[in-house]
Amino acid sequence: QVQLAESGGGLVQAGGSLRLSCAASGRAYSMYAMGWLRQAPGKEREFVSAISWGGGRLVYADSVKGRFTISRDNAKNTMFLLMNSLKPEDTAVYYCTAGQWDRLRIGVGDYWGQGTQVTVSS
Repeated sequence: QVQLAESGGGLVQAGGSLRLSCAASGRAYSMYAMGWLRQAPGKEREFVSAISWGGGRLVYADSVKGRFTISRDNAKNTMFLLMNSLKPEDTAVYYCTAGQWDRLRIGVGDYWGQGTQVTVSS
């Protein structure tokens, strides 16, 4: 079992930056791929980014490519999402997830955090 807890969300103006963190606990955390999905009000949950267990493979949604950077520190059991040039359409609850790479990179995770709210004002 892996337990996940997100932090770092908040309110930011358009063009600003935020860094989300996902702290993991439980055995074998570093064996899992990790990722972020988000859900805006009235919309379905959508894939944002994923990173393989060793950090060598990364994938991003087209909507965030070039603006968001995913990373992980397995020694600290933590994953990050650095979000730059934020837009109002990035407003959503962001969820941390862990699972198998082939499933996670299409948004299917095995373990989930509770989510953290990101609000971008125009």
